[in-house]
Amino acid sequence: MMSKKGKIIIALSLLPQYLLIKIVKQYPEFIETYYSKGVFPVISKLLNTVFKWVPFSVGDLLYIALIIYIFYWVILNRKRLRTKPVAWSLDVLVFVSFFYFMFHFCWGYNYYREPLHTTLNLNPKYTTTQLKSVTNQLVLKTNKLHFAITKDSLSKTTLSYDFAELAEMSQAGYVQLEKVYPNFKHDGQNSKKSMFSTPLTFMGFSGYVNPLTLEAQINAVMPRNSMPTTIAHEQAHQLGYAAENEANFIAFLASIHNKNRYFNYAGYKFALRYCLIELSKRDQDAYDSTLCTINTGILEDYQEAFEFWSAYNNPLEPVFKGFYSDFLKANNQVKGIESYSYVVALLVDYIQGINL
Repeated sequence: MMSKKGKIIIALSLLPQYLLIKIVKQYPEFIETYYSKGVFPVISKLLNTVFKWVPFSVGDLLYIALIIYIFYWVILNRKRLRTKPVAWSLDVLVFVSFFYFMFHFCWGYNYYREPLHTTLNLNPKYTTTQLKSVTNQLVLKTNKLHFAITKDSLSKTTLSYDFAELAEMSQAGYVQLEKVYPNFKHDGQNSKKSMFSTPLTFMGFSGYVNPLTLEAQINAVMPRNSMPTTIAHEQAHQLGYAAENEANFIAFLASIHNKNRYFNYAGYKFALRYCLIELSKRDQDAYDSTLCTINTGILEDYQEAFEFWSAYNNPLEPVFKGFYSDFLKANNQVKGIESYSYVVALLVDYIQGINL
């Protein structure tokens, strides 16, 4: 049992921890150099070495154990909750302080690293004309890949790979990507089916990275066609790219550099969807005309994903997404979940510089 003095010290450390975050977030170059490219790779390699060999999700088990412990603690302390509010509040603050430290030490400081467009020398701004041009290029490329796979522009794609194969192939994409961008070196495949796949679906999430084990937890219930870019996205988080828009962009890069054409197709389809959404906001007529040029089978793939998530819509989903959006805003993503759309800026500048 921890002494009362020890509990007070740990509880009070929450304030200097918070102030430290407030200070270091003002110095992204420092975080990039000394944490994201210094301390974090060591932590990542250690956690990956420990957990990647375990066939099930250790991180999910930790969450289950935590939920059980909380219920056990409440039952055990039900009398103290009424009579000694200061004592149990101290216990809660000790836990919060410890978790806050572990979250940032193991992964969370990556929220404050330099923006990806700075390190890759990409322009974060673009015009509607540039967006139209890139969207048209993506349509041609995605159509071509889709037809090469299905041999029929009207048919949706079907993935015959199981989850383990998709996870390994996604990792192989990062091996290829590393040859172009050494900073995207991945320590090894550590993606697992989440034990909370069904709850994640009702909450509207396709996956997450456990910040304490760095396992990529994938929603195994969602359509398999959506898994390639989802796995690649969570693997980007494992690399220390915490921002959602940046993880999306890296997932695109890893997918198009993959030697597997299904991943290539998934990557370009992924990018096209984001550009189409942004185009619909900027120029509805251009959006409508562009839709007419996309293979019907690609639209069927989009429709499959839309129908799947729509079937799980529920009153609590906005609450969970609102909570997550607030979490993102608290961790240096000022637009919250809306920051996902910022990936279009990275896509536009990158695609303009390559020959699709």
